[in-house]
Amino acid sequence: MNDRERDAGLDRREFLRLAGASIALAGLDGCTRMPAENILPYVDNRPELTPGVGQHYATAMCLDGIATGLIVESHEGRPTKIEGNPDHPASLGASGPIEQASILQLYDPDRAKFARIGEKRSSWKEIQAELSPSSLGARVGSRGERLRILIEPTSSPLEEELLAKVLERYPGATVHMYAPMVAERATSPLVPHHDVSRADVILAVDADFLASGPFHLRYARQFADNRRLKAPTDAMNRLYAIESDFTPTGSAADHRFAVRPRDRAMVLSALIAQVANSSGPSAPAWIEGVARDLKSRPGRSVVIGGSRLSAEERSIVDQLNGAVGATGAGGLAWHAPNPLIGRSVPIRSFAELLAELHAKVVDTLIVVGGNPIYASPAALALASLIRSVPNVGYVGLYENETARVARWFVPQSHYLESWGDARAYDGTLSIVQPLVSPLYESITPPELYAVIAGVEENGGAYALLRSSVNTRVSTGADAAWTSALRRGVVADTAFPPAAASAVPGPAVAATVLPPTAESGAGAGIDVVYSADPKVHDGSFSNNAWLQELPSPLTQLAWGNAALISPTTARRARLESGDVVTLSAKGRSLTIPVLVVPGHADDAATLHFGYGRAGGESVARGVGSNVYQLWPTFDTWVEHGATIAPTGTATPLVIAQTHETLAASRPVRAATLDDYRKAPATVGLRPERVLSLYPEPPERLLANGTNQWAMTIDLGTCIGCNACVIACQSENNIPVVGPGDARNGRIMHWMRIDRYFEERENEVAALLQPMLCQHCEKAPCEYVCPVEATVHSADGLNEMVYNRCVGTRFCSNNCPYKVRHFNWFDYNARLSETELMSKNPNVTVRERGVMEKCTFCVQRIREAEIGAGREGRQLRGSEVRTACQQACPTNAIVFGSLTEDGSAVVRTRNAARAYTALHELGTQPRVSYLARIRNQNADLPREG
Repeated sequence: MNDRERDAGLDRREFLRLAGASIALAGLDGCTRMPAENILPYVDNRPELTPGVGQHYATAMCLDGIATGLIVESHEGRPTKIEGNPDHPASLGASGPIEQASILQLYDPDRAKFARIGEKRSSWKEIQAELSPSSLGARVGSRGERLRILIEPTSSPLEEELLAKVLERYPGATVHMYAPMVAERATSPLVPHHDVSRADVILAVDADFLASGPFHLRYARQFADNRRLKAPTDAMNRLYAIESDFTPTGSAADHRFAVRPRDRAMVLSALIAQVANSSGPSAPAWIEGVARDLKSRPGRSVVIGGSRLSAEERSIVDQLNGAVGATGAGGLAWHAPNPLIGRSVPIRSFAELLAELHAKVVDTLIVVGGNPIYASPAALALASLIRSVPNVGYVGLYENETARVARWFVPQSHYLESWGDARAYDGTLSIVQPLVSPLYESITPPELYAVIAGVEENGGAYALLRSSVNTRVSTGADAAWTSALRRGVVADTAFPPAAASAVPGPAVAATVLPPTAESGAGAGIDVVYSADPKVHDGSFSNNAWLQELPSPLTQLAWGNAALISPTTARRARLESGDVVTLSAKGRSLTIPVLVVPGHADDAATLHFGYGRAGGESVARGVGSNVYQLWPTFDTWVEHGATIAPTGTATPLVIAQTHETLAASRPVRAATLDDYRKAPATVGLRPERVLSLYPEPPERLLANGTNQWAMTIDLGTCIGCNACVIACQSENNIPVVGPGDARNGRIMHWMRIDRYFEERENEVAALLQPMLCQHCEKAPCEYVCPVEATVHSADGLNEMVYNRCVGTRFCSNNCPYKVRHFNWFDYNARLSETELMSKNPNVTVRERGVMEKCTFCVQRIREAEIGAGREGRQLRGSEVRTACQQACPTNAIVFGSLTEDGSAVVRTRNAARAYTALHELGTQPRVSYLARIRNQNADLPREG
């Protein structure tokens, strides 16, 4: 759509259509309706349904089969906002960007809306007839010898029960699992679980455990709790990171070492030799220092290995944990892997299915979820194989690449429309409770399996789930069900740990000296394959919020790139945006490069999930398809690849191009030793800056009126972007698209600024969430000719949208650059379902106005109204902003300066507190706590 089309006014027919949709959305029985079954709120809401007042329900979202507990806000039967469930072990009340953005996937207009058989529109009822035992049995044989079912990873006891019934009816059938991102976990006999809160020294080896993978929200909270300094004398944990690409965990580390994948095993071998005091060649000084530190905290040290490690490397990590006493008292326990269904349902591999497709012994293949024809190595060959199967069925959210080769297709219900269950990483059983009845004719996997098995399912997925839960609760089934619906979890269902001595993996000789920086030159580059931190394996590639979200550290949006180090770029004469061809063993991929300081040399990191030529409307044509280069499942590192420039370049969408700190140093950092020696110099609390403007009236603080302020702890911020998406969801912030994003017009009210700095022989990243500072002496207010930006009595810098005439003087005068001009009416492009995702308590802005953070003023006013109804004054600590509520590390504190002893008052008065650009005299209401690094003085200070 060009600018002229975007700015065109509505004709009469379009106006009447949208007006009709608005009327439908306003009624309780309009486009959405609550589920007919009994769903119970997380808290005791008023029994009546008050328009504009949200109700909250517990549910769970699964990613790679593992559940994360959530609390979802609903307005008049319309889910609008997602938060973490404080009662769930995986979230502890926090949430990540993918969980926050999943609300938009519910309302995605590209979701499949009806079933089909062949090219003809059909219904689930017609397909049920094809799946009945009489019809299906005639095709696949009475024992189902020619029936294959391909599922995604799942931890649902309900799905396991029903699949077991399918195999009872068709004992010759087989169930296969398609799990491109978790195959290595599914085959492990035991997997580690960490209690990070019990560790004083942590070594992360290619493990972004703070921002990705199972339990990462829990690990981030535990990690941050041991770094929260209330006083300079407080103890603080220490984190080392060994990784090739720059991750949020690496940015949070006190020491980060960029190691190319080909050297990782040798580095680990040298490390275990040092820890075990084995004889052998001397190791580099930094390895000796890390080993000494790990050994100095027996029972309080832990080594966390990432999922991309080889079997040899994982074995060395296990040995390291055994040597430093991590197992048991050190917080490391071994559990059976999850997701794992195999107790009553044998699960075959995807490779076995491919062999059977080649042998042409399959008549009916039913694919449930996922998108294997896109997200697989040799996708074209796989598509040809599946097309050769006479009867292919697919159940999924979208008519995607896999759906297009299926003979019949049924839309799958979104998890916010579904009844079901799933387990957290520790086995805790979670209830998936719908917030809304399905928007389209869709089904859940349990309903599909019930039909294939011939199980009576009167009442649908709800009846199947209730019956399943009742069989697992010996006494008090009704009370247990009610409690599970309210809290979202079934009590006391976590898996017990295995024996503490059960450490998988054989012993490995550990006497290899790590190579020098020059060794391996000329051996090509190492290619690192990784799930994308935003769109994962491509499951969320049609989510515009996630596409426009700048990636952690790289700041790349709307696409992917080959991430390389400055040294690698210099050798190959490349710059960011240059298009290259990556080649490995006859396979090749054309992709632009992005130069990232701190990335390991002679390595390139590639992220899956992009380059969908035939994908949905948002995903189509965005980025490059890394699956084309991926050799096999379970290959996370490939050696010996070559990189060659094509001579062309493409503009990348980079949200922040300035990577170094200016003289003003808005981000401050110090070592723990320096902080303890001179606490007052860390925050550099300034004297009052001379100003021509009057001081803010002291009466505001004296009369007891709440005065809102925020503190952000840079020592615990990991830059995960949960706050950015939470703010977007809460405040109806529009998506501008790749074109306007490339022009610097991203509308996010909150961003994560990132600066690189070289520190001795390391490259460190400093992160700073930046939002409207709500200055007492706001430069924006003095230049607005129509007083559209004004100061409220409780200290908020407010925007009056219907006064704004778009001069943009305020943006020009803002030193923090946190005001965003709405160039176009981006909401005019939205479908009716996308409009349903909007928060009814926040104005949906049109073009021509300035937008910025409001400290979630709608939440403040709602809390004030509630306190007034109860006849009391609101306490500042009762209000939680969207960014604060989502933050996994509790790095954001919000409250009132008039509440004595509150967290915001305490942190604002801390020795390491400071305000950004204080020398300008703007007197912000947002303050920061300087980042403190717990560095090891024994490590070398030179390369």
